[in-house]
Amino acid sequence: MLGGTTEASAMATALHAAGVQAEFSYAGRTAAPVTQPLPTRIGGFGGVDGLVEYIRAHAISHVIDATHPFAAQISRNAIAACNATQVPLIVLQRAAWIAGAQDRWVHVADTLAAVAALPDAPARVFLAIGKQTLEPFTVKPQHHYLLRLVDVPEGPLPLPDCAVVIARGPFTEAGDTDLMTEHGITHIVAKNSGGTGAQAKLAAARARHLPVILIERPALPPRQIVHEVTQVMEWLHQSARLGV
Repeated sequence: MLGGTTEASAMATALHAAGVQAEFSYAGRTAAPVTQPLPTRIGGFGGVDGLVEYIRAHAISHVIDATHPFAAQISRNAIAACNATQVPLIVLQRAAWIAGAQDRWVHVADTLAAVAALPDAPARVFLAIGKQTLEPFTVKPQHHYLLRLVDVPEGPLPLPDCAVVIARGPFTEAGDTDLMTEHGITHIVAKNSGGTGAQAKLAAARARHLPVILIERPALPPRQIVHEVTQVMEWLHQSARLGV
């Protein structure tokens, strides 16, 4: 199982409880990953070829992709590797967020579009996108950026005017409302990750009538996607009955 999300942890618990022989794979971007009830490996595979080799060397019969919806590269690698090895693949992915009548969302295709959607006048931006894609925002240094990260940054961040809060979700609407009030936030930039663990910032933005620039998920080749752990377990049981 390719993991790293809340859903992946729930999936690991279910696999362990059912006595399914499985391994949990972290990409290695988090310094202190959550301990899992399954044997765990940390780090990449070396691209598609490396993942193919790993699948064959470890006699992997099924692959569960429970990575973040924006972890596009590992998901593409999983699709290619499973096609090459003829190993069944299923994706456990949280459903995307959908705007309500009171939301002020601007949908954009990618990070560069999110940068372009920010105003030219100085603003105070809650940049809720992690630390991997900060560089594009340096073209708008007039803004103050608030970052919320799981780990303390190992070095200086590229943004000249930013504050960092270290915290791990799930978060609450009340907590995110206090955070936005404390930092005088006027705009939010977020990825459409879906799920409930990071949804609080959207509820807080709605209550405060703040605009949200929402980056949509990257396009990926067709694959079987489910949203519940029970659906993955049913898929595994069906595969076992069919001898797949």
